Amino acid sequence: MHFSLISTFLALINPYSHGKAQTRSLSAAPKRGNSMQMVSATMAERWATLSSTIASLMFAWAIICQYSPYEVRNIIEKLKQRLRDYFNPYIQLCIHEYTGERLKRSEGYVLVESYLSSITSKDANRLRADLENDGGNLVLSMDEFQKVTDEFEGAQVWWGLRRISASSRTYYPEQGKRFYKLVFNKKHRELITKSYLDHVMKKGKDIRARNRQRKLFTNIPGSYNKMSSGMWSHIVFEHPASFETMALDPEKKEEIVEDLLAFSRNKEFYQRAGKAWKRGYLLYGPPGTGKSTMVAAMANLLNYDVYDLELTAVRDNTELRRLLIETTSKSVIVIEDIDCSLDLTGQRKKNKDEKSSEEDRDMTDEPKKERKEEPKKERKEVPKEDGSSRVTLSGLLNFIDGIWSCCGSERVIVFTTNYVEKLDHALIRSGRMDKHIELSYCSFKGFKVFAKNYLNLETHQTFDKIESLMGVTNITPADVAENLVPKSPRDDPEKCLSNLIRTLEEAKEAADKKKKAKEAQEMIGAVQPQDEKETEKPE
Repeated sequence: MHFSLISTFLALINPYSHGKAQTRSLSAAPKRGNSMQMVSATMAERWATLSSTIASLMFAWAIICQYSPYEVRNIIEKLKQRLRDYFNPYIQLCIHEYTGERLKRSEGYVLVESYLSSITSKDANRLRADLENDGGNLVLSMDEFQKVTDEFEGAQVWWGLRRISASSRTYYPEQGKRFYKLVFNKKHRELITKSYLDHVMKKGKDIRARNRQRKLFTNIPGSYNKMSSGMWSHIVFEHPASFETMALDPEKKEEIVEDLLAFSRNKEFYQRAGKAWKRGYLLYGPPGTGKSTMVAAMANLLNYDVYDLELTAVRDNTELRRLLIETTSKSVIVIEDIDCSLDLTGQRKKNKDEKSSEEDRDMTDEPKKERKEEPKKERKEVPKEDGSSRVTLSGLLNFIDGIWSCCGSERVIVFTTNYVEKLDHALIRSGRMDKHIELSYCSFKGFKVFAKNYLNLETHQTFDKIESLMGVTNITPADVAENLVPKSPRDDPEKCLSNLIRTLEEAKEAADKKKKAKEAQEMIGAVQPQDEKETEKPE
């Protein structure tokens, strides 16, 4: 049987024997019609021989696979795979859904899924719609056993979604899971493995950032407990503030927006300069001038999460560093009312006073022993107080601009305060708080923004009077907004503007009375020393 199979195969691959017989038959044919019949008969015989040969080879291969030892079959399979790989002009690259830790999706798989969502709707016939894990937007992706085509710098690639068949002998979650298969030509190996995959990861991150639901985080008091699931709790961040709706001068608004956008786009600059990719903003001004609204507008402009850090709930510097480590990139870390959060302003002055008092006590010997014992008792009792924060100025400075500040990237750190003069200069210097933004009282340009947003008015006959009053009166944006908000269906723009004018006039009268009282007090203070001299003369 083996001899007949070999002879048949050799006869099949040697076309000369059939060609000679065909030539003789054609030369002997007297007519053209007969010659065509002879050619068709020869082709039929060749196909019959080929089919019988293939059937014989398949039968022989089945016999070999069934009766040959496992080692022989394994060697044959390896040879087959090597031959297939050698002659196959394409390369396959697989990205599995679950790798490493069980029940945790691969970051690469998620980014590829986000990237393919932008091209899936064009090519795939079957689509799958899913919500993001955090309840964000609806994302379309290809269904199983679908294929889409992509092109990058002239190279064509094919993406497919496959599934590993689940095994009945194991209960591991890796079985039956999906993976993406990327197929491309061998001549594009370097382009695909270096440039294209980086492009896919970067584009996938951008798409995922746009589709995700942003969050507002706050630190959990007592999160040092090992049983705690995390140090931050969060809710959905849906603040509607934007720079378009803020009552700021257009020049200042444009300056802040350009600074924020330049920061978010200058990753290469920070890497080249050897600096951590972060930027600090100090927002200061009277209460009600829109500092918290500015923070929300920053987050909405950059599409960042917000971490509202409450320093009084942090036990010590170690916990402060742990909080920083658990923050993510593309985030705004805000500490509001930094001057009221902790007593961080007078520590250096206190240290100097302690040193001078110790030098004074060294002048005598006997009081020194008695006075040294009392401070020791006080220092031992302070850490024992439950719930007290031991965050120091040095710990906060290290949080902002120390070694630990480089554990993440693309972060904006914001401090807000009503009294900037109370803060330590080391806390707000350049490199920590890079840009200082003063949010002061409302100007007429800011009022026009409110009038447009609240009342849909760009001009009105009362605007001139409002402008003159605002030029001599200090009123916060919060007070202006409160007067322009309709309180009932009967409140039309005329009534809202009248309420604002009345408030401005009352504020002007109060300011005038305060100014007159101050001038009178100064006059009394100037006259009082002369009266004292006159009363001293008779004595």
